[in-house]
Amino acid sequence: MSADIATQPLSKVDSAVDDAPASPTESKIKHRRTSSTVSGVFNINDLEKQNVDLAIAPETQKLNWKLNSSPSTVEDKDMLKKMLTDPPIKKIDLVFPLGLEVTARNLRGVTIKDALDAIYKQFKKKADDELDAPYLRGFEWDREECYTRFIVHQKKTGDQPVGEGKKKGKKAKGEEGA
Repeated sequence: MSADIATQPLSKVDSAVDDAPASPTESKIKHRRTSSTVSGVFNINDLEKQNVDLAIAPETQKLNWKLNSSPSTVEDKDMLKKMLTDPPIKKIDLVFPLGLEVTARNLRGVTIKDALDAIYKQFKKKADDELDAPYLRGFEWDREECYTRFIVHQKKTGDQPVGEGKKKGKKAKGEEGA
């Protein structure tokens, strides 16, 4: 039996030298999976070449979101699922006035949540007193300055939730008269 093993050539080949595929499925041409690319979602550089106008979702101005808090703290969760731009894009650079730049990516189209996640990743370790303007005011797109970037605008105070101030005021007036 040992004589049979000694006469057979070695079948083990160094993987760095062997060009033969390990299995028949690996012999196919390798390219990007088509399931990860979604039709109707564009590369921003392609849109720039075609001179297409982008529209930023107006909901971003109503979020009342603090930069160093998780995007899951946004009251209206449905807003997070909306696309950040129309037409949808795969990635966008978000630039802050002082020069910080973050990139939001999603092959199925960048959503508002994707943008907030990218921003939160940069600010999550900052304390409230470290931020001059801790609330998101919205995004601005200046196609003349840079087509592929959005400018992030911030504000010092968050808006009061809708109707909350009015209810307290009415209660106080009603209690005085009683």
